[in-house]
Amino acid sequence: MREGLTVSDDKVYTIEDYLKLDDGNRYELIGGKLLMVPSPVVKHQRILYKLSQKISKFVDKNCLGEVFIAPLDVYLGSQTVQPDIFFISRERLEIVEEYVQGAPDLIVEILSPATMSRDRKKKRKLYFDSGVKEYWMVATDDRLVEVLIAGEKEWRWGGIFDCEDVLTTSLMPGLEIKLQDVFI
Repeated sequence: MREGLTVSDDKVYTIEDYLKLDDGNRYELIGGKLLMVPSPVVKHQRILYKLSQKISKFVDKNCLGEVFIAPLDVYLGSQTVQPDIFFISRERLEIVEEYVQGAPDLIVEILSPATMSRDRKKKRKLYFDSGVKEYWMVATDDRLVEVLIAGEKEWRWGGIFDCEDVLTTSLMPGLEIKLQDVFI
């Protein structure tokens, strides 16, 4: 199992430091720590492709906004992440510049052993605090999607969905994703 790498535990990194990186690796900047993002495995990429295609086709057909996939920087204040999949509604596309400058409406993270703890704890809090409206965590081995919906003061639990379920979201009314088609 590969672990995410904190470049230096004793240095607090800034966006300016992040922008100077040019070593060919992918990083995220969370809480002043520079964290390496390892390359995903094949199962991760298959699920990313299938899920992003289903969301993208629906969004494009209905002119709802844009869907993006990693690697693409999303700047959330002094922190930078590269979510696996994210959706920005048509009404909020002004946050899309050379990079994304603000919280997407929906973020999907496909959990891997190297980043699972970060996705479930640090990113979960960061995404809520930044104004993400919905957060999906996809557990590839368990073939589950956990949905969190932004409440007034914290995430509200939207449910856990498996291969027998159809995933929907109020952010894209009419979108129906048969998870059996994603987890094959």
